[in-house]
Amino acid sequence: MRCRSVCHISCVVLILALPGCSSRDDTPHSSRARVELTYWPAPNPQEVQLADTLVKRWNRLHPDILVKMQPIPVSQSTEEVLLAAIAGKTTPDVCSNIWPGALHEYTQAGGLVQLDAFPDFDSAAGARIPHELLDGFRSPDGHFHQMPWKTNPVMMFYNIRLLEEAGVRGVPRTYAEYLSAGAKVSRDTSGDGQNDIWMGERDIRPIWWQRLFDFYPFYIAASGGRTLFARGEVDFNNSAAAGVMAFFHECYSRKLFPRTVTGGGDVFLLEKKATHFAGPWEVAAIHKFAPHMRFGIAPLPVPDSTRAPVYSYGDFKNISIFSTTRHPREAWEFVKFLIEAAHDLLLLELCDQIPVRGDILTNPLFADYFQKKPEMVAFARQAPFTRGVDPVPDLKEILDAISQMYEASAVFGSMSPEESIAEAARHTRAILEWNR
Repeated sequence: MRCRSVCHISCVVLILALPGCSSRDDTPHSSRARVELTYWPAPNPQEVQLADTLVKRWNRLHPDILVKMQPIPVSQSTEEVLLAAIAGKTTPDVCSNIWPGALHEYTQAGGLVQLDAFPDFDSAAGARIPHELLDGFRSPDGHFHQMPWKTNPVMMFYNIRLLEEAGVRGVPRTYAEYLSAGAKVSRDTSGDGQNDIWMGERDIRPIWWQRLFDFYPFYIAASGGRTLFARGEVDFNNSAAAGVMAFFHECYSRKLFPRTVTGGGDVFLLEKKATHFAGPWEVAAIHKFAPHMRFGIAPLPVPDSTRAPVYSYGDFKNISIFSTTRHPREAWEFVKFLIEAAHDLLLLELCDQIPVRGDILTNPLFADYFQKKPEMVAFARQAPFTRGVDPVPDLKEILDAISQMYEASAVFGSMSPEESIAEAARHTRAILEWNR
């Protein structure tokens, strides 16, 4: 994932404008035998398989409303493709890979249908999603332009063998416990004077999306579920954010984390680090590439004073209808079809991703899945205690500014935690003001 460029978006517009890429059908309605909808899922193999299965099922049940599935065209990011498609009016009818962090740009461009304009939106969403969680997806205009679909809570994976060999008893729950365990785990096993076993490791490059797996989820956890903004105003210039920077600085300065970008493969799968911060997709990777690893999953470490429950970043992907659709009511029926309980079960079984549901651990329909894959229970338990990203403009630029401060303060210690957070907040306000 990288920031957009005007040139790149222009190229994507041209690609999407080619015949067959648009969801619009200029054939007069009276001469068509049936309605046609275009559906774009994420391009990864698991979600393409899920989409193919669901589309075939829909088409068998609804011969008068044909859905054609096309994975999102490959580019640097889904957000680039969708923004280019909005500009070129070549968007699909429905897409199920909507990152809430880009929603403001989509709605500002007039690209999305207001879902709560459908009379049964409240009943369809409310039957599946707890009200408190649903309200977090409301746009600043007071309406809903996305149907919450799936979440990938960021949690802490830990290598049981590495912790046991270092004499660590129990799973670190707090910053102090984590740093203490790290002092035992991190060591030089080759005798060259450099650690080759680490307590943890993060990509230190100042790239916006990297902060979604260290600073941002840890800030949500440390602050009791706060995000970067409150009522549209910058809200992270506080002790919780500074504490996160200080914690990571301790990890680097005590040599519990490497200060270089590691190479030669995934160091967690190679069992070279004891902890890893990731979502449920990591479970499948471990089973495939490190099948003999003994591992566990726990909430993120928090300050000693933090009370339960521990919150985290949810890494949500949602479903939207684009305003180019000629058939909004039929598209809405398809959206409701995608979020039926039986299809949420398929989302679990084929993709190992957590549906945004209030009954995920109580509905008997899902019990067999969790019995077969007990590791996923931790993510299902975490799901109600997640937060997304704020529906503000220029979020990538804001996270880039935070990344610069993370590098300066947490990694290299050239700024104090308090100074770095104050500077990140100042940069954020300047970004918002500049782009008004």
